[in-house]
Amino acid sequence: MISMQGEVVLDAGAVSRCRRRVHLEHDPAMREVPLSPPDPTAQQRIDDATAHREDIVARLMAANPGHWVKIGRDLPAHERVERTEQAFAAQAQYIWGALLPVDPAGHRRGGIDLLVRTGRGYVPVLVVRHRITDRGAGAVVTELTDLDPGHRKADDARKVRSQPRDQLRLVHIRRMLQTLGQADEALTTGGVIGLDADVVVWHDLAAGTWPGGRSALTEYQVRFADRLAIASAAANGEEPLAEPSRVLECRRCPWWPTCEVVLTESRDVSLVVRGEDAVELRRAGVSTVDKLAALDPAGEPPAVNWTGVTFPDAVVLARAWLADLTLVRRVEAVDVPRGDVEVDVDMESFGDAGAYLWGCLLTGADIGVPQGYRAFATWDPLPTGDEARSFAEFWAWLTDVRERTEAAGLTFRAYCYNALAENRWLFGSVERFGDHPGIPSKKDIQSFVDSEEWVDLFRSVTDQFLCSHGKGLKVIAPVAGFSWRDPEAGGEASMRWYRDAVGMDGEKPDDEQRERLLRYNEDDVLATRALREWISARAQAEVPYMFDL
Repeated sequence: MISMQGEVVLDAGAVSRCRRRVHLEHDPAMREVPLSPPDPTAQQRIDDATAHREDIVARLMAANPGHWVKIGRDLPAHERVERTEQAFAAQAQYIWGALLPVDPAGHRRGGIDLLVRTGRGYVPVLVVRHRITDRGAGAVVTELTDLDPGHRKADDARKVRSQPRDQLRLVHIRRMLQTLGQADEALTTGGVIGLDADVVVWHDLAAGTWPGGRSALTEYQVRFADRLAIASAAANGEEPLAEPSRVLECRRCPWWPTCEVVLTESRDVSLVVRGEDAVELRRAGVSTVDKLAALDPAGEPPAVNWTGVTFPDAVVLARAWLADLTLVRRVEAVDVPRGDVEVDVDMESFGDAGAYLWGCLLTGADIGVPQGYRAFATWDPLPTGDEARSFAEFWAWLTDVRERTEAAGLTFRAYCYNALAENRWLFGSVERFGDHPGIPSKKDIQSFVDSEEWVDLFRSVTDQFLCSHGKGLKVIAPVAGFSWRDPEAGGEASMRWYRDAVGMDGEKPDDEQRERLLRYNEDDVLATRALREWISARAQAEVPYMFDL
């Protein structure tokens, strides 16, 4: 952003943001360019984060009597800054919602959820709506209501979940506190309270835990200098220091339509390979899809540090993109494991709060169980103990189908698309609801997911096909001739439907949205069935072989 004084100032998010996006945000010539419509779920995520923060501060204030200053985020910026400065002057013990004065010399602006005074100065604490720990060991924590970093200690039951952006945000605020003379210079520590809201995780920002043994302080310094140079060049109309390149962030970036036009017109190589591989190829003079497609896939890759798909696959992907082919066979003969009795499974979750629906489609030989689609759901707003009931019913049904199949001397297969999601909640349900009647043991789950009965169609697609436009089910299933009944079908849209279905926002639960979710889930399992049947019967003839391109 550009401050009133005309100086380029960056917020904490800039160091984690795409370099080209930083350029576009500071280029005066781009101010009138229309951006893509806001993500329809973005405002909901903002509202959820606000509610999460309000819950946390209420709990913290109740458990920590003392000199609190709570500054509303809805206040004008100048008033928030004034109140923050007054809180500093009064040496408030806790400052909630601080907005620090813009630092034009340091080119920084920003605020923080919570500042905690240690006696020597302040340490920053973030409140975020994502998970910050996993099962393991080594995370340095205090109890949620213990805001004294001097009490922190290693937890032998938790490990830190990698969230680099959180640490970089903490460093940004620490630098601003240092400029103001308000930082605890003896403590290079910042805290994070996550979605589970059970502990404060304390990060040592000077520890060499980043790649190459760097610290968060060092990583931030390098990134900030880079982004500042990019923003300054853009603001002054100089030669751009960051050109467009397709990265994962593009999927939700409001500037993507602008970049997509440029990349498509130039046939940029990042349209088929991403990240560092595209950078490496450009350095080697392979800047376009056409140049990549013209290379010999059996030759030596021109890029030294190749990290993504293999070089031969990259060449074939380029050729597929030029031919407008969604799929190309990477093996001579494609196949997918089949069974006499088959079940397609699709799970629906609401963020990290839980899995509210397990949908199943039973087909194949008659084993005395009604065939077709069946859903196991809870419509109590997540998180809820009723999730244990619905999961136990799902597992009991699946176990009954497996046992009947075995008793009949038949083979069984269960299919999903990208088992990472289903496996997460299979194991997660056991961990959270292990004492509930009907919940299987972790050993039972492990035995199932490790068996030949559990088939990940995403892995089948990845191993046997090259996908020039992505490997999501919504991309691949249409190649097999399948289409969803709901034109808005998608994971993001289902989040909105779920909120209405359970009355999460204080409204009456919407039965029509429940039916919409069930129809969407049924289509997902129908899509996996269509995909596996297509792979078995028609893909061999309909999809060209990579070496025939």
